[in-house]
Amino acid sequence: MAEVIKINETTYRIEDGGVRFYVFCGKEKAAVIDTGMNTPDAMEIVKTVTSLPLVLVNTHADPDHISGNGSFDTVYMSPAEEENYREHNGKGDFIPVREGDVIDLGERTLLVIDIPGHTPGSIALLDEKNRVLVSGDSVQNSHIFMFGEKRDLPLFIKSLEHLKEYDGRYDEVYPMHGDFPQKPDLVEKLIEGAGKILEGKAEGTETELFGNKVMLYKFPFAGFLYKE
Repeated sequence: MAEVIKINETTYRIEDGGVRFYVFCGKEKAAVIDTGMNTPDAMEIVKTVTSLPLVLVNTHADPDHISGNGSFDTVYMSPAEEENYREHNGKGDFIPVREGDVIDLGERTLLVIDIPGHTPGSIALLDEKNRVLVSGDSVQNSHIFMFGEKRDLPLFIKSLEHLKEYDGRYDEVYPMHGDFPQKPDLVEKLIEGAGKILEGKAEGTETELFGNKVMLYKFPFAGFLYKE
């Protein structure tokens, strides 16, 4: 069962068995950022913490992030992610957001940053007023899935290098998996780890996941599940 945890007076995280999603409240609206893996009732859960009008934003469209999307009429997401979303039976009208777009909640804004690689349309959201970056799956200390046709490890590295351009504008990272919260220096560590995998300088162990034989590369700061 999902657990609602209050971060502060205007921010909540909902823990859903290994994945989480967030509610960011402004003065006029509240953003629901992803809807979890086992929470088709995500909207009802969110309504227990705010009565503000809701907008749904997805960091990406993997199935463990969209289970409650069906209760919303519209979803904000990268246009590069729409194919992935529809393949996973994503419902509702699709409102594209791109690098530099701002979602205004009323005295609280979310800046969209494109970080493709984990999926074609992965995004991060920068809440600069509160100095928080919501990172989706791309910045976390758990196992980052980087196998399958929609994953691109070189692009993932390039995206995190782009994310470094926002250094100094946030103090904490809010990931969807792993420990909460994370520090910004994890971005550089992930760049280095992924680079070592591509250079053949990292040791991995073969494992099976969802019927796929992949390599697990474990570093002190995170792991990568990768297949060339």
